[in-house]
Amino acid sequence: MLSANMLKNAMGVGIPGTGMVGLPIAIALGAIVGKSEYKLEVIRDLTPATLAMGKEYIAEDKIDIRLKDGNVDKLYIEVICEGCGHSATAIITTSHTNFVYEEKDGNVAYDKRTAAGEVAEDGDIALNMRMVYDFAMTTPVEKLAFILKTKEYNMKAAAESAKGNYGHCLGKTMDRPLSHGIFGTSIFSKMISRTALACDARMGGAMIPVMSNSGSGNQGICATNPVAVFADENENTEEELIRALTLSHLTAIYIKQSLGKLSALCGCVVASIGSSCAITYLMGGDYQRICHSVKNMIANLTGMICDGAKPSCSLKICSGVSTALLSALLSMEGKYVSEVEGIIDSDVDKCIHNLTSIGKEAMCATDDMVLKIMTSK
Repeated sequence: MLSANMLKNAMGVGIPGTGMVGLPIAIALGAIVGKSEYKLEVIRDLTPATLAMGKEYIAEDKIDIRLKDGNVDKLYIEVICEGCGHSATAIITTSHTNFVYEEKDGNVAYDKRTAAGEVAEDGDIALNMRMVYDFAMTTPVEKLAFILKTKEYNMKAAAESAKGNYGHCLGKTMDRPLSHGIFGTSIFSKMISRTALACDARMGGAMIPVMSNSGSGNQGICATNPVAVFADENENTEEELIRALTLSHLTAIYIKQSLGKLSALCGCVVASIGSSCAITYLMGGDYQRICHSVKNMIANLTGMICDGAKPSCSLKICSGVSTALLSALLSMEGKYVSEVEGIIDSDVDKCIHNLTSIGKEAMCATDDMVLKIMTSK
């Protein structure tokens, strides 16, 4: 049993190494070959033999997938397994590897649920844009160097994707002669291509690991690859890249604190805001110009729906990347959307709050309609 958002996000996504999409094969392989200690790489021991077993498991109609009724977290997974006269239940909520309940044959082994049925939160650090910026700019660079792993993983995913045909091949399309004739081989085209390539592979079910942000591989890609490409092409130093990637990822984390891990708002909007901040910094922008880039982004992309993880996510990611670059360029020219326009406020943190309020509250009915459309096709 799944929450509506989990159901939506799992319906059309490619499952690595299977050539298949959706929940049935993911559930089957989780039961056959999955190891919880692998966390988000739970099926990395997949083989052709176990894949065949998974397909047989589905054919035998052993899996029943349902929408969880009632008021549950947007990220909610409840699995009930029955066989050989025994039954067991496990529940994950609030984050993708957070088990809150385990029970076998009526004997509860673990229960971290609250009375309301939701897990109690420990309380994150309450971030704001100034805090994010200061941390990225002033923390000793050696303490931030780990962030280069995001570039290593996610740019490698783009390179591996170029060797195959994944998803809608948007990244490869950007590298074809017709695209070069239109876009050239500019920084812009390379940013889009390298980001889309990694997303194509991720959504197409390639056996390629990526570094995530807030539990999302696509958000990790979108917060990393445009920044890494721009830094390389702009000949920024390694320290500047480290600080830019930290700014990008931490901005996305800050926004997701308020929005939640799953929402009606496309996650590429959030990750692209982080990218735009980082690109502005790499262009030489200060805190004020970075805030202006945030405002330009929110004025443009707010309201983009999430209709699940799937190959066409690469199209939305490209929209986010192109807007990130345009917003940064506009900001560096001293131009930005002001508080007299729409949902933009003079205070950057209030702008972000306006964005997340729309995504978390105002778009709930939109989310319901999206799921209704997806499940009635």
